[in-house]
Amino acid sequence: MTNQDSPVVAATGRSHSVTLWTLVALIIGSTVGAGIFSLPQNIASVAGPGAMLIGWLIAGVGMLSVAFVFQILAHRKPNLDSGVYSYVRAGLGDFIGFTSGWGYWLGSVMAQVGYATLFFNTVGHYIPFFNADHQWTSALAVSAMTWLIFAVLARGIQQAAFMNLVTTVAKLVPILSFIVLVAFLGFSWDKFTFDFWGRASEASLFEQVQGIMLFTVWVFIGVEGASVYSKQARTRGDVGRATVVGFFSVLALLVSVSTLSFGVLSQEELAALPDNSMASVLSAVVGPWGGALISLGLCLSVLGAYVSWQMLCAEPIVMMAIDGLIPRRIGTVNVAGAPWVAQLISTSVIQVFIIIFYLNETSYNAMVQLATIMYLLPYIFSAFYLLLLAVRGKGLNHPHAGVRFDISGPKVSRRDNRRHFAIALVAFIYSVWLIYAADPVYVLLGALAVIPGMVPYVGTRLYKRERVFNAFEWGVVAIVTIGAVVAIWGLSTGSLSLS
Repeated sequence: MTNQDSPVVAATGRSHSVTLWTLVALIIGSTVGAGIFSLPQNIASVAGPGAMLIGWLIAGVGMLSVAFVFQILAHRKPNLDSGVYSYVRAGLGDFIGFTSGWGYWLGSVMAQVGYATLFFNTVGHYIPFFNADHQWTSALAVSAMTWLIFAVLARGIQQAAFMNLVTTVAKLVPILSFIVLVAFLGFSWDKFTFDFWGRASEASLFEQVQGIMLFTVWVFIGVEGASVYSKQARTRGDVGRATVVGFFSVLALLVSVSTLSFGVLSQEELAALPDNSMASVLSAVVGPWGGALISLGLCLSVLGAYVSWQMLCAEPIVMMAIDGLIPRRIGTVNVAGAPWVAQLISTSVIQVFIIIFYLNETSYNAMVQLATIMYLLPYIFSAFYLLLLAVRGKGLNHPHAGVRFDISGPKVSRRDNRRHFAIALVAFIYSVWLIYAADPVYVLLGALAVIPGMVPYVGTRLYKRERVFNAFEWGVVAIVTIGAVVAIWGLSTGSLSLS
């Protein structure tokens, strides 16, 4: 039985209901979240203006190639309509597909806690009841907001998509106001070029560029949002068009905010700002009302991104349930067409991470970097799948003999195939380099986060009396297990932490 024939999918009533501009809004809404408001401080903490511009050039090319990978896969494999997860599964097999979907889901869960933390840190600046001295008050507020969003999502995707569209439009006003006001009233070319290469930081240019890589990826995450909802798009062409339009819109905003900030305050001053550093920059230009405007924008942005990501993160586990990689009951939908079981599981796990992160007083930056590592899994594997398609026309063999998931798509010319290979190679190298550039702590903790997901996967395989892993997958399991063991040892000895 194919996904299209599945009674679970048929019962949802969600197919072909999302328009091009709703997809674009979903990308902008989920990409322009909390990250852009903390970007000036994040980048200045590790790099000067020159390294920042080089970093954006690399990130722009790299993330554009990643966006094009998903656009090309949507065209080449139109029958794979579960987005990021389905591409990896078709190309590399059930377990790698599952690991990719699990990583994407966990990254979304961790991102939720990071979004909410920044939200209440900002509110705490104006309402002391929620400041850093009242951690448990903030934790309870985060929990309440999470369950309130769950109640909204349980009423169906259209209501959530409409809420996201409204908050996307609302939050862009303060961001565009920041760009205009700083560009015309506060930007100083002399200040921007004073320590252009960040020599005061005593870090080499390469180290500065390497240091900002995960932050640039974090603020781009969500560019694949249209691909995740490819099943619900009115036309397949809308998926590719929304990806490109959304990408360049987000890139323009991110580069403008980070570049203009270096023309208002020095690198040292920017690095010392709180998480909502964009508000502090505008306050330095126009006074306290500017900071209040940006803070309002951040709150609207986080609420919109919170809805987007809580909506997005349920999709991978719904599709894995439909495909039989985890218990099918998880894919159950209600009369409104909402996958309420998957959303309930996601919300419950978000609640667990709220407790873990707040008990350990985990910083916003730590949450960002760990979530980014989890997101990189589907990026790497999807790019690798496109490489396989360009070279051999199909993915790797699956454990199930005689079962073909890698369904043929439209014919591709040799010229297009060469172009697809080049794009996939750039995306793959870029994604792998990001893993190299990351702090090893987050790579090891990411491996540890994969282990719990193996329990329902292996259990489902054994229940169905199917082969659990093939030789290639056993190798991946071994690598992940070794990383997880090292992470557990580091946590137990105190040599690893998320503080």
